Amino acid sequence: MDYLGIDYGTKRIGLSVGDSVLNFVVPIKAIRVTGKNNTAKKIAEIVKLREIHKIIIGYPINMDDTIGTKAKEVDYFVHLLEQYITIPMERMDERLTSENVYDLRKRSSKNRQNLRKSGAIDSAAAVLILQDYFDRHHANVSD
Repeated sequence: MDYLGIDYGTKRIGLSVGDSVLNFVVPIKAIRVTGKNNTAKKIAEIVKLREIHKIIIGYPINMDDTIGTKAKEVDYFVHLLEQYITIPMERMDERLTSENVYDLRKRSSKNRQNLRKSGAIDSAAAVLILQDYFDRHHANVSD
C-alpha cells in the first residue's frame, strides 16, 4: 500500500491506504485531532510505518469553484504536514465524494452516532477520496 488518503476534519481525520498498481483502497483507523501539530506528527508516523509514497487529501472546493474556509483549513494542514513529511501530497476535489458519504451515513446502521464518533464514516470518506483519485488517474492513463 503506497498511498494514504486523508479526509480532514477538525475533530477526526479519516484515513485510508491504497495500492496504486492493484487499484485497491481500504480504510484504516481514523485519528482524533489533538492539536494540529500533534495530528500532523501522527500522520508522519503512519507515513513512515506504512512506507507511504504519496498522500491524497480531500479538498472541499465550493460548488461555485471558489476556495472557502474549509479548503483554507486543509491548505493550512497541508502546510503543517510539509514540516514533517517530504513525500508528494496532492489535493483531491471532494465535492461529489462528500455527497456519497452523506448517502452512506443515511444508509448506515441504526447507531449512526457511534459510527461517526468511532471515525468509521471519516475513514469511509478517505476511502472514497483515494478511490476517486485512482479511478481518475487510471482513466487518464488508458486514454
